[in-house]
Amino acid sequence: MTLSPLTWSPLSSLAPGQRPRLEVWDRALADAVADTLLPRGSSDRAASHTLPRQGALPRPSTSSGSPVEGRVHSLAIRERLVPTELTGQHGCVARGGASRSRARVGGALACLVTAWLCAPAWAQEAPHVKRLSFVGTEHIDVDDLESVLATRQSSGLPWGRKRRFDPAQFQADLKRISAYYADRGYPRARVTHYTVVREGGRGDAVSIVVHIDEGQPVILEDVQFYGFDALSPQDLTRLKAAIPLRAGRPRRVSDVQTSRGRAIAFLRERGFAYATVDTLEAQGLGPSRIYVILAATLGPQARFGPITIEGNQTLRGRNVLEQLVLKEGEPYRWSKVQDSQRRLYQLELLQFASIDTGGPGEDQPVDVPVRIRVTEGKPRRLSLGLGYGSEERARATLNWRHVNFFGGARTAGIETKWSSLDRGVRLNFEEPSWGRYGLVLSTSVQTWYSDEEAYDLVTSGGRVTLTKELGWRDPVRQRQARTTVALSLVNEYEDYQISAEALEDPTFRDTLIALGLDPRTGEGGGTLRAIALDFQHNTTANLLNASSGYIAAVHLEQAGRWVSGDWDYFEMTAEGRYYRQLADLAVLAVRGRAGSFFGAEDIELDVPFFKRYFLGGSGSLRGWNRFQVAPLSATGFPLGGHSVFDSAVELRMPVVGNFSLVAFLDAGNVWPNSWDFRLNDLRYAAGPGLRYQTPIGPVRADVGYQLSPIEGLMVEGKPESRQWRLHFSIGQAF
Repeated sequence: MTLSPLTWSPLSSLAPGQRPRLEVWDRALADAVADTLLPRGSSDRAASHTLPRQGALPRPSTSSGSPVEGRVHSLAIRERLVPTELTGQHGCVARGGASRSRARVGGALACLVTAWLCAPAWAQEAPHVKRLSFVGTEHIDVDDLESVLATRQSSGLPWGRKRRFDPAQFQADLKRISAYYADRGYPRARVTHYTVVREGGRGDAVSIVVHIDEGQPVILEDVQFYGFDALSPQDLTRLKAAIPLRAGRPRRVSDVQTSRGRAIAFLRERGFAYATVDTLEAQGLGPSRIYVILAATLGPQARFGPITIEGNQTLRGRNVLEQLVLKEGEPYRWSKVQDSQRRLYQLELLQFASIDTGGPGEDQPVDVPVRIRVTEGKPRRLSLGLGYGSEERARATLNWRHVNFFGGARTAGIETKWSSLDRGVRLNFEEPSWGRYGLVLSTSVQTWYSDEEAYDLVTSGGRVTLTKELGWRDPVRQRQARTTVALSLVNEYEDYQISAEALEDPTFRDTLIALGLDPRTGEGGGTLRAIALDFQHNTTANLLNASSGYIAAVHLEQAGRWVSGDWDYFEMTAEGRYYRQLADLAVLAVRGRAGSFFGAEDIELDVPFFKRYFLGGSGSLRGWNRFQVAPLSATGFPLGGHSVFDSAVELRMPVVGNFSLVAFLDAGNVWPNSWDFRLNDLRYAAGPGLRYQTPIGPVRADVGYQLSPIEGLMVEGKPESRQWRLHFSIGQAF
């Protein structure tokens, strides 16, 4: 093993004869580093390399091609056990020195168990844990500590889970507490004593208080990098900023492991396909201070080599190659391997896809061979779906798809749907790689009927869309983002009719004429030809139930003009969503959207009625139903508007099992004119919600209460009297 020289400046301040003590699993690596750190012939060399097991960092699991190969080495911090005292509530006291620490814990718990067996009130069923608290926990997150324990506090809700007290589990938890602290840089932490108190009239509950002495932490004095000479000073600075290890903080095992993994990913992203990184720890200048050394073995700077494909039966090899973002002869980058595998998984035909580029070993060719394995599924698929929602009521869908239509992983299908809100038939086709730039070509033709509160609409026609996805991935910090740009051409005939409620009002005749509708029937129609551009940037990891990241989206649409058609307008909408993980696994979700129509000579006639903005329903302003928030006619009928703003804030809190609670606040409004945003004229709704997590996304129920009712709003021909709404649906509100 050849390692480049290391400048070890922090150790230069050691007194003469004082040597750093390295404790590692790999003696060869220790010798190599010591050749740089310690002069040859030093009497301390033999004593400086021990091979501890206790307290060493665990080896991470590895997989072929994963950027976590290598070894983990760690200093075993051996501390003398101090006498402790564990006291049960029944007078059981175990004392002793370090050699009898386990006997003390077991003895105290044995006394406690014996007392329970003698207590008739507890003979039938183990008591539940009413309260679990800790004393002395100043430097750790108590909620995080509780999450690793088997003994947990019961829910305070009447329907919540009752957690029973198990003495054997509690004994194991006392050991887990010490291990938890040791992993977070407090190896001297110990449980000094605990109390278990029976409560309740029948003694069917216990309150537990655990007293902890955290002790002095092991402080990280400095982080040194060995073998990273091939990196530029700028790259080395970026790597130092990317790892969580920081001087002056307690040494956490997870930080050491994360830093090692990020260092490997950083090197592989810069072409060192076979790089490994070992972590070592050396005694610092004080008894509770250490140095962490990241020692790298780089190997050659590599390129992507020959690509082989296995397992494809009906799918041609070139169809697989078209999905790859890596090319033979290009510099090796680990992120390109990950992105290529993700793109392969997007092909519906493939049930399994993996890309293997080998790993550290004796044979390390500069041209890294790329081995792709795929498994194809059945090309024809039929699915039936049934469901219920507060807006759609009962719904049924039937979908037939061919996911290898005429080869090339093309997809074609027929979709049918029926619900009280909409129904119809849609044909669709998708080409996964169209043209030299890797665009996705999708087309659809449909006949679709929509039954909204304000109008009925029948759409007949189709659209063609070209989509380009640009992925960005940071394998060092394990972050990713997807940017999607889509260009659509729309050609549809729209036949619509305003609701019967509006037609029954004779004073509404002039309004119908102004809207371009037949004043006798309320009907309108025409050909909508438009070109639309959509942009979206997404950093969330889970679209169905995001807990971190953000989404930014912009929609531009131009109808008429050079694409002709019966309507002529521009539309622009922008939307942003933000998700942040809070304590206790709670999630803060924020959404905002604004849009407007503009550029029309006569906005009332050039923007069709069915394109107007309305708010309300399960997705916006949940205190109202769909299409109830908009400018009103003189008789209280929602007319829709040409500018919209709506926003929402949700706090999503897990409760028990798959259930979680939500508190939300919605705000927004619709205005009649272009760019007519009046933020001092907003409608507000708030309320609670319940979520149940399922494999297809959360099932939700929300109760929205109007904080600013709309005066004069007519609902089904009567003045609105109910200021709350109940919504059922699948998926988060946003």
